[in-house]
Amino acid sequence: MGARTDAVLSLVALAVFLAFAALVDASLSPLFLAVGSLGTILFELLAAREYGLVRRYWERRDVQAVSLAVAIGLAAVGARVAPAPVLSLCCGAVATYLVFLGLVRVGAVPPPRTWW
Repeated sequence: MGARTDAVLSLVALAVFLAFAALVDASLSPLFLAVGSLGTILFELLAAREYGLVRRYWERRDVQAVSLAVAIGLAAVGARVAPAPVLSLCCGAVATYLVFLGLVRVGAVPPPRTWW
């Protein structure tokens, strides 16, 4: 597994978030997109402190499946309760993660295991 699996799961989650946004005709909020982006950056910084531990858990298929199911559930509930903020936060977070994966892939950003 690894970055390729992470990218596929992230693309699926982003597609779900965007589909729900289209379904409820939600306008994505630039502010909440930015907050979601910041959340991803902060999470990656914190997760890199314990890179091995985080990776060991994340590599488990059950953890990945539950995470994707939670993302889909969050999209469904968010689309009903507060579509613009919830879907914007989620889209910003996942899109930023995909950009991060791409930057690591091309060597513009060093891999997180080397940060600390």
